[in-house]
Amino acid sequence: MPNLTFHIRADRMPSDAQLGELSRDCVELCTEKLEAEIGNVHVIYSAVRHGYGQPVFAEIQYRLNAFRTAAVMDRFMESLDGAITRRTGLKARIRCFGYAASTIHARN
Repeated sequence: MPNLTFHIRADRMPSDAQLGELSRDCVELCTEKLEAEIGNVHVIYSAVRHGYGQPVFAEIQYRLNAFRTAAVMDRFMESLDGAITRRTGLKARIRCFGYAASTIHARN
């Protein structure tokens, strides 16, 4: 963890090069701002049939930690919002969900 999933309108999906740049930004933000181990960061893009709202919905799932305070998460989201806009030209709705380690059951 963290897992970043981007649900992007299929008809506005950025190029592979743009998504590659955004992926690099996401890994950097997760390792630097959230202090995540690089091997635990996952970035996923999903083309969706869009109903209503912003063209990008970014969902971030992360493990709660004492150093991931509200202020840290605010800075992370601000930086992520800037990266999404800079790399794709699209406006995003961003939602972060923190989970206690005791509630996470995972493999690999």
